[in-house]
Formats: sequence, structure tokens, C-alpha cells
Amino acid sequence: MGLPELLAVAMVIALCALLMAGYPVALTLGGVALGFAFLGHWSGVMDLALLGALPARVFGVMANEVLIAIPLFVFMGVMLERSGLAEDLLEAMGRLFGARPGGLAIAVVLVGVLLAAAKGIVGATVVTMGLIVLPTMLRHGYNTRLAAGTVAATGTLAQIFPPATVLILLGDQISNAFAAAQLAKGSFSPLPVTVSDLFAGAIVPALALVLLYLIFLVAVATLWPKSSPPIPPDPAAPRGIALARRLLAALVAPLALILVVLGSILGGVATPTESASIGAVGAMLLAARRSGPRAFAAGVLAPVIYRTAQITSMIFVILIGATLFSLVFRGLGGDEMVRRTLSDLPGGAGGAVLVVMLAMFLLGFVMDAFEIIFVVVPIVAPALLAMPGVDPVWLGVMMALNLQTSYLHPPLGPTLFYLRGVAPPEITTADIYIGVVPFVLIQFLALLVFWFAPGLATWLPHALYGG
Repeated sequence: MGLPELLAVAMVIALCALLMAGYPVALTLGGVALGFAFLGHWSGVMDLALLGALPARVFGVMANEVLIAIPLFVFMGVMLERSGLAEDLLEAMGRLFGARPGGLAIAVVLVGVLLAAAKGIVGATVVTMGLIVLPTMLRHGYNTRLAAGTVAATGTLAQIFPPATVLILLGDQISNAFAAAQLAKGSFSPLPVTVSDLFAGAIVPALALVLLYLIFLVAVATLWPKSSPPIPPDPAAPRGIALARRLLAALVAPLALILVVLGSILGGVATPTESASIGAVGAMLLAARRSGPRAFAAGVLAPVIYRTAQITSMIFVILIGATLFSLVFRGLGGDEMVRRTLSDLPGGAGGAVLVVMLAMFLLGFVMDAFEIIFVVVPIVAPALLAMPGVDPVWLGVMMALNLQTSYLHPPLGPTLFYLRGVAPPEITTADIYIGVVPFVLIQFLALLVFWFAPGLATWLPHALYGG
């Protein structure tokens, strides 16, 4: 290993060490990259003129039409969160399923699916559900560990359920990596891989996880009914037709919005960006209808815009820092070193993918999903996609599932810290850690199934778009 490659390895080690020390991500990415660029220049193994490519790369990021969907989807999720629709959904679904053991937990999962699809950001979904759902489950006598595990696992579905922000960013990076891999193989006009392909590929895994969660909760309620008791009937609560009307009023509008957004993307009617704009406008209309135009303009719109700008700025500042990092890493020959290393691993393409998955899983303990997507995927994905038999959609779905599992896994899964921050005092850290274990095992089962049956992730994109 020559000096340039040693510097590339030291660059990655320095980044991980500084992130674990608590330094800001975006500034750390840019600072480490600049520091090693100067080291490479002083040691004569890298020309600083390479940094002149950074403005063009940043401009390319800002001009990427796919990434315009990010602020729009974030706006849609924050607007639905602030509008109070989640509370309405939980109340209606709880009354529908709560009369039987485990019914409230089932309602939580179903509401969580809608929130995950609407928000697309794990932290926001977990915090929202932790504040709304956990006190309700505890008040009705649910086991603390079961309640904490259910909320944490359901909130983490925002990592894999379209239109998850992670899927948009991952789809963009996989698309670029696939194009680079095909170009390196001499294919100058390959069929493109799009965010819509990854959305379609993620639907079956996401629904499979939901089904497995529900099967587990039903089994727990059947075997240990005291852990998830039924909700006592409320004489003042609506029943029959009145309950059906309330459920329809709470469910139809957000469900229709999500179906329109996803349906327009999967059906090829609109791009993700165009569908995101529809979702943003639809969320505004729903919020204005619920709170009234005057209250919406005075107390809802401004905080939503501020929060959206905050989240979007965080994502794009990290992306710019990661762009500089990957530029210097490539300048030091790190991408070629990664390609050789992965090619020389035992087990061929399968062994290389397995090593990358393990590395991403461990990095998920210390790095955010956005950071892993921006830093790790551009480095490893071109090498993996150049290997025979590695489908880009399958690889993207496996990476998303892997990151979701890492987010939930004790002791350092970020979801656990999000939930710890909003959980009632009667729920201990041990309750959260033990409560998520069955759901982590379900996640590993899903990874195993889709590893050996990649067609489950690829058949829907192929059916919709061919190729």
C-alpha cells in the first residue's frame, strides 16, 4: 500500500474518530477533507488543483432535480405532524381495534405506517409517536417493554417506507454509482436506475416488515394477554356508524394524499419532485381545513417553514461536506483501493456485499444515515455494481434495510436515543433496549430473506418499468 492509499485510509479513520468525539458532521467532513488534501499536496501525492472541481460538483448537487424533492417531502411531513392529524388517526384506529387484546398495538403500527410514509424521516416519526402513543399505551396497561419496542420499531419504518427521504438520497447515489460502474465496463448507454425504481423495490420489503410486526404482536397478545390488554369501552365514545364516520374523516384524507403521491410516482405519471409538490400542497390544505385558515396562517405555517428549512439545510450542508470528502478521497486513490479490496475478497460479489453491509451496519452506530449515504455509498457502490450479479435496486433496498436495522439495534441505535428523550419516566433505558430485541430479530430475518430471494425486491420495478 503506497503513501496515497495510506492517507486515504487515515482520512476515513480520522473522520470516524472525530464524529465519535462529537464534532459537527458537515464541518468535520469538510475539515478532514481539506486537511488531508494539504497533507497530500505537501507529500507530493495529490495536486490541490483537484479542489477546483468542487464548485462544479456543488452546483451539480444544487441543480439536481431529484434532490428538489427533499425539502418538499420534508415540508409535507412536518405540516402533517403540526396539523394534529396523527392524534386523530390514533384515536380513531384505537377505537376500531382496541376492544381486543393487542388491538391498540396493532393500531399503533398501522398509524405508524401512515406517519412513516407521510414524514419520511425517522427522528421526526419516532419523536411524534413517542409523545403521542407511549403515554396512551401505558395508561391502558401495556407492558412497558412491549410498548417501547413497538413504538421504536414502527417509527423506524420511516427509513424504508416510500417516500422516505433516505430512499430519495440513496436512489440518487445508487443511480450515479450504477452509471459510473457501467461506464467503467464500456457500456455508454445503460438503462438508468431512478428513485422511482428504488421506491417500487422498497414497497414489498416495507409491507413484509409491517406484516411480520403485526404477526408478532398478535402472537404476544394471544400468549400473554396481560401484556397488551384491550381498551375498556368508553360509554361516551362513538359507535357503529358514528365511529365509522370518525374513522373515515381521520383516515381518508391523509391516506388519499399518500396514495396520490406514491401512485403518481410508481405509475410514471409524475417525477418524485412533482409528486412531492403535490404532497406539500395537499398537506397544507389538510392542515388549513383542520385548524381553520386564520389559525393556519397565524400559528402553523411559519413554524413548519422554519423547521423545513432547518432540516433541509442540515441535509444539504452534509451533502456538500461529503462531496468535498469524496473528491479528496478519490484524489488520493481511495476509490481504486476500495475496488481492488472488494474484488479480492473471498466469496466474490456476495462476500464483497456482505463486508460492505457489515461496515455500514457498524457505521450506523456513530453516523447518521444521510452521512453514510453521502460518504460510504459513493465509494463502495460503483465497485459493487461493477461485479456480476449485483442488481442496483436490490443493493439499494438491502442498504436501506441494513441501515434501518442499525438504527434500531442496541446499544447505539439512534432510534433508541430519540425514544429515550421523549419516553415517560416509567420507561427505563433497559425497557427500550429489551423491548426492541424481537423487532431487531424480525429485521435480521427480513434481511436474510431478501438476501436469498432478491427477486422479492426487484420484481415490482421490473413489472412496472421493464428492464
